[in-house]
Amino acid sequence: MIELAPIALLGGLFGLDVVCFPQMMFSRPLVAATVAGAFAGNTATGMFVGVAMELIALATLPFGASRYPEWGSAAVVGGAVAAALEPGKPGALTLGVLAGLATAWAGGLSLVQLRIWVAWLARRRRPALDAGSRGAVLSLQLAGLTGDLVRAAAVSALSYAMLFPVARAAQGVWTLSDSVSRSFVVSVAAAVAGTVAWTIFHSTRGARWYFAAGLLIAVLGLLVR
Repeated sequence: MIELAPIALLGGLFGLDVVCFPQMMFSRPLVAATVAGAFAGNTATGMFVGVAMELIALATLPFGASRYPEWGSAAVVGGAVAAALEPGKPGALTLGVLAGLATAWAGGLSLVQLRIWVAWLARRRRPALDAGSRGAVLSLQLAGLTGDLVRAAAVSALSYAMLFPVARAAQGVWTLSDSVSRSFVVSVAAAVAGTVAWTIFHSTRGARWYFAAGLLIAVLGLLVR
C-alpha cells in the first residue's frame, strides 16, 4: 500500500481543477488516473483505468447547480488502487474502476456540502459584499478554493485507505480470468460512451460528421505508426 500523502496531494489538486481552479482539464480521468498509476509504480494500469473512467465520465457536465460525480479525485483513487494491486493477477482493472466509481459518488456528495458551506460564508459576509468590499470578495473566493482543495484531498485519502484493502482482498479471491474482467469493463464503459454520443448526435447539427472525421483521423494515425 502506497503512502496516503501523495494520494491526498494528487486528489486535492485534480479535484480542485474539476470546477474551481485552474480548469485546465488535467482533472480528466485519463490524465488523473495515469499520473496516479505512475506514482503507484504502474503507469500502464493507471492509464487503462483512466480510459475506462473517461468513457463513463463523458456523461457528466460539471457546471451550474447540478449534482454530478467528482471525477478528478475519483480517477486518482481508481488509478492508484489498480496500480498498487499485485501485478500479474486478474481483476486489477475492474477493481480500480469500481473504486473510482465509488469515490466519484462520495466526491459528488462532498461537493454539495462544500456549496452549502460556501453559501453559509456568503450569508455571513453579506453586508460587506453588498457594500462592494474587495477584501470580502477575495476572502470568500480563497475560502472556497481552499475548502475545495481540502475536500478533494480528504476524499482521496479516505477513499484510498478504505477501498484499497477491500480491493486487495477481492483480488485474492478473484476467479474470473483477466480477459473476461477486462471485457466486462470495456463493454460497460463503451455502452455509456455510446449512449452519450448518440444523445449528442441527435441534439447537435453535424455532430455525427465531426465524430466520424475524428474517428477516421485516429484510425489513420494508428495505421501509419
